[in-house]
Amino acid sequence: MKPLDLTLTISNSIPSFPGSPKPQFLSWSDLHDDGYNLELLFLSSHTGTHIDAPFHFVKNGIKINQIPIDRLTGIGLLIKIPKSKNSAISMSDIQLFEKQFGKIPNHSSIFFYTGWQKNLKKDNYFLENPGLNKSAAKYLTSKKVNLVGIDSPSIDLGKDESFSVHHIFSKNNVLIVENLANLQKIPSTEFNFTILPLKLKDATGSPVRAIAH
Repeated sequence: MKPLDLTLTISNSIPSFPGSPKPQFLSWSDLHDDGYNLELLFLSSHTGTHIDAPFHFVKNGIKINQIPIDRLTGIGLLIKIPKSKNSAISMSDIQLFEKQFGKIPNHSSIFFYTGWQKNLKKDNYFLENPGLNKSAAKYLTSKKVNLVGIDSPSIDLGKDESFSVHHIFSKNNVLIVENLANLQKIPSTEFNFTILPLKLKDATGSPVRAIAH
């Protein structure tokens, strides 16, 4: 398939997780005075389409710069489960997908399309987003999945202030990718993906350029 960008554009107007700073693009040099244009960036490492390293929630978890490159590219499995506000993706939802398309192989990389991305500019985007529940997370970890991505701002339900699924995945060394875009444009259940974070030493997360191809 033709390469498809799965990445939100980061700008000073992109919505940020509550409590996180809004990105700032600060002009530092310009053509007139310096002979070149240059800007400084101020933003959370979890801005826009981004990846969480296990270290985000686990003291001894791997950090962004320690993620093996072969975990960031491969064959993805797309599960389309449209969900409304405060609706959880359950183990039953995943098993229903398996009945139709076959069992999820061990060590897979799973991507969930919920349709929530259309609410990006709404006030409830971070507060009422769909996400996985604990039964779904435990079911996927039993399959030793490599990575789980979603088109909402969190792998957890927006109302889950304890970040239950983040903890389950991080303890089991599962990578998390959030705020994916354009998943509905992927025409098949299986696709090739590449997700590249910045190689930031000791970081908990990084914005990524995510591509289906």
